[in-house]
Amino acid sequence: MRAAVVQESGELATAEVADPVPGPGQVLVDVEAIGAGYVDVMISRGEYPGATGGAGTVPGVEVVGRVRTGDLAGRRVLAFAGSGGYAEQFVTGADAVLPVPEDADAIEVVALGMNALVAHLALRRASAVAGERVLVRGAGGGIGVLATQLARAIGADVTAITSSRARGERLRELGAARIFDRTTAEVPGDSYDVVIDTVAGPGTARHLGLLGANGRYVLAGAAGGLPSDDVVGTLLRDFHRSPSLFAFSLNSVAAPDLLRSWEEVVALWRRGDLTPVVHDRLELTDAAQVIELLGRGAPFGKVVLLPR
Repeated sequence: MRAAVVQESGELATAEVADPVPGPGQVLVDVEAIGAGYVDVMISRGEYPGATGGAGTVPGVEVVGRVRTGDLAGRRVLAFAGSGGYAEQFVTGADAVLPVPEDADAIEVVALGMNALVAHLALRRASAVAGERVLVRGAGGGIGVLATQLARAIGADVTAITSSRARGERLRELGAARIFDRTTAEVPGDSYDVVIDTVAGPGTARHLGLLGANGRYVLAGAAGGLPSDDVVGTLLRDFHRSPSLFAFSLNSVAAPDLLRSWEEVVALWRRGDLTPVVHDRLELTDAAQVIELLGRGAPFGKVVLLPR
């Protein structure tokens, strides 16, 4: 089969590789569409915690396709694994797949995929409810555009931080009540009940300080690197407001909870309350270009690769 493989130079190149063989408890999936995200940049650089990464690795943690093997043969699924997705076939655990409607567009499904699950479950982790003020940091990214919509869908008042006026206008169309362009404006000085942060990095403490009484801050990504050392100091400074800080990963979610979340996401999509946002759809041979785009933070929404 064809796959995009990390070379010694760190670049990706498409090559013929051996077909993957599923082991006990695993399934083989024929890939229809591949979701690309910043996690693939980290895997390619060998920087993603818990993943080998680097030369010889095939990035890609999520695909949509049809199962070829085992009890699930013939089923159309959204499938996850730690790597291997930038390929025509994908092996993962039988418990790491979620059902996909037969009539659903594979590109739209994978544009929801892992990002929608992170956004949905992060808002649940924060116990966000109607009427609360939610700030989304990194709102133009794959998780951010969905967190903006999902927060609006529960009736929250959403403020989105992004990197341009054009992105801000698109986020307003997706449900954000207020927009802050981080390239031209200071951190908004308002108070928020919930912050969903996919960026982290040195700005984490400043945004943590925006929480109001009993506010909840969820770190759901780290595109900007690790937070600075003053995060704990900020929590202690605001001790009497009882702020909470959560780090959230899908890896901590049990399979039944993941399925329930996915069913809710699909229902919202089918009702028109959630829109997959596709930045671009490219061929597998363009994988190196995709990694470069993701590394610059250029995409608005999701980049999708097509294996054939």
